Amino acid sequence: MALPYFYMETIDGSERLITLAEDTSRHIVQVLRMEEGNKLQLTDGKGNLYTAEISQVNKKSASVKILSGDYDPNPSHQITIAISLLKNASRFEWFLEKAAEIGIYEIIPLICDRTEKQHFRLDRMKSILVSAMLQSQQSWLTKLSEPVLLSTRLSGFDHALKLIGHCEETNKRFIKDFNKDSDTLILIGPEGDFSPEEIDRALQNNFLPVTLGNTRLRTETAGIVAAVLLKNRL
Repeated sequence: MALPYFYMETIDGSERLITLAEDTSRHIVQVLRMEEGNKLQLTDGKGNLYTAEISQVNKKSASVKILSGDYDPNPSHQITIAISLLKNASRFEWFLEKAAEIGIYEIIPLICDRTEKQHFRLDRMKSILVSAMLQSQQSWLTKLSEPVLLSTRLSGFDHALKLIGHCEETNKRFIKDFNKDSDTLILIGPEGDFSPEEIDRALQNNFLPVTLGNTRLRTETAGIVAAVLLKNRL
C-alpha cells in the first residue's frame, strides 16, 4: 500500500528533524490517526521526494525524520497551456485540477477580448494544484501565474512550438504531427472563441493552428483534450 503523501514547500533533507505545517500535522494526527514510527512521503513540488518517519506527534504538530530521498527529473520538453478565464469559476478550477493530474508543467490564465472577467484567487487556485499533485502522487507542482492580457503577451511567448486551438474554418494540423522534442505552448480561448483579430495576431507571432477534434468544445474541455493530446506525444 502506498505511503501517505504530503507537500511541504521547502524541505531540507539534511535536517535531522522537520516540523510539519499545522494543517498537515492536523491531517496526520486527527484524520489519518498516524502515530510515532509510521512512515510517509514528502515532496516539495520541485522534483524531490522523501520518505520520512514520524518522530514526534501531538494534537497540533508532528515532526518527522528523513529516511531517504529521490529526485524525479522534470521532463526536458515541457507543456504549457495558456487558457482563458471562465465566467464560472468552478469550471476553471476543474480544469486546473485535471490538468495538474495529467502532469502539465505550467498554466497561464488569459484575459482575451471575449473573456467574461471573474475574481481570480491565486492562493485558492494554487491549493487546488497542490491537492491534484498529491492525489496523483507526483513530485512536480504545476506552475500557475496571475492572469495576463493576451493582447499584450502574444509577442512575449518564447516556446519552441506555439500552437493555437480556435474554431474558425481554416487549415489546421493535428497535434500528433508536431515534433515532441520541443517546449510547447497552446492557446485555448474563451466561450465564444478568440476574436478574429486575436487569431490573426497569433498567426503573425508564429502560432500554428491545430484541431482538437470534430466537435465544438467548452473551454475547459478543450484545455483537457489539448493536455492529453500533448502529453501523449511524449
